[in-house]
Amino acid sequence: MLMRTDPFRELDRLAQQMMGPGTWSRPSAMAMDAYREGDEYVVAFDLPGVSAEAIDIDVERNMLTVKAERRPLAKADHVQMELSERPLGVFSRQIVLADTLDTEHIQADYDAGVLTLRIPIAERAKPRKISIGGESSRKEISG
Repeated sequence: MLMRTDPFRELDRLAQQMMGPGTWSRPSAMAMDAYREGDEYVVAFDLPGVSAEAIDIDVERNMLTVKAERRPLAKADHVQMELSERPLGVFSRQIVLADTLDTEHIQADYDAGVLTLRIPIAERAKPRKISIGGESSRKEISG
């Protein structure tokens, strides 16, 4: 089996533990993918363990903001935590959207811990043919 190692992964995990969970004033980053699929841009955010009610999506002008909060599970009094590596707290990501995207028609789906946003390309940004007027449309100006 081939395994890719990341020497900074453990450093990131330790820094996250030392800094504590993200707060609304200092949220942690969330992982995402962005790609073009036909006539729309797709942005997918990893948010495992976050309920759909704890996700907030805003668009102001061309700034897209996604915030989510992963809360600790309710534990009974007799439960003793042995290991806790799953990050809790607030996560946020901001993306500047191009003027060529139609922010009025963004679709959001949440399934299996992945928030997927589909942002259509605006009609004015799509390629189109421009016709050229022929000889009959020319007028001679005499002075």
